[in-house]
Amino acid sequence: MYKHTTQIRVRYGETDQMAYVYYGNYASYFEVARVEALRQLGMSYKELEDEGIMMPVLENHSYYHHPAVYDDLLSIEVSIKDMPSVRISFSYRIVNEAGKLVHSGDTKLAFMRADTKRPCRPPEKMLALLRPFFE
Repeated sequence: MYKHTTQIRVRYGETDQMAYVYYGNYASYFEVARVEALRQLGMSYKELEDEGIMMPVLENHSYYHHPAVYDDLLSIEVSIKDMPSVRISFSYRIVNEAGKLVHSGDTKLAFMRADTKRPCRPPEKMLALLRPFFE
């Protein structure tokens, strides 16, 4: 399993009238964590796109445990629990500075050729970078 943790500080504009993080922002937090996890692994989203591979989201599941509020420093742990094939799944846990679980969820994305809009396998470079985490 591959894991990476990214931190985000909640900005004022990300909160709602109740001063809680607006529910729709958690999908953006997932995206930030996903992009940074792949960058840390050694393959950026930009590199994938330069190779003609897009990664549309097929599923997004969110579970709300405790409200996050303005100025909270959130740690977002993202994990890849299985080697990707034509699809890749990410799991997330978001905790606040006190270590309290704020949010969790998962997303499933597909690898798709940008030119044909057809599913494809992940690039060999990505598989090679991930392989040691699953041996």
